[in-house]
Amino acid sequence: MKHLRILVFSFFFSSIWGGCSSPPDKFGNLDLIKWRSDRGGCNDVRKGLENDLKQIQDKLLGKHIEEVGRMFGRPDINQLAGRDQKFYVYFLEKGPHCNDIAQKSNAQKLILRFNSVGLLSEITFQARPL
Repeated sequence: MKHLRILVFSFFFSSIWGGCSSPPDKFGNLDLIKWRSDRGGCNDVRKGLENDLKQIQDKLLGKHIEEVGRMFGRPDINQLAGRDQKFYVYFLEKGPHCNDIAQKSNAQKLILRFNSVGLLSEITFQARPL
């Protein structure tokens, strides 16, 4: 019983401190600080990071939505779909969305699809409007 209490206690406090840690600076060669600083891709910083992103996309698959959110920051567009799927959209370049996020934009974007249990299941690059 004593071991169970220790296990529960350590799990509880590790989850509290683990959840409050700062987001990572890098993932592979992808500079996540630069990524997060370019909200909406409106400064064209993300476009320069696209090759680094493509190199790590296989390592991103299977990561939980919360972990991806911590790494990449709040998505530019968050969409819900059927069967409890979620889509995070991150613009990679400047477009009409920079002035009004409700505007349809042909700007290059990264689309992350999460399955019903919150795991990243698909990564797509797209230039046509959503």
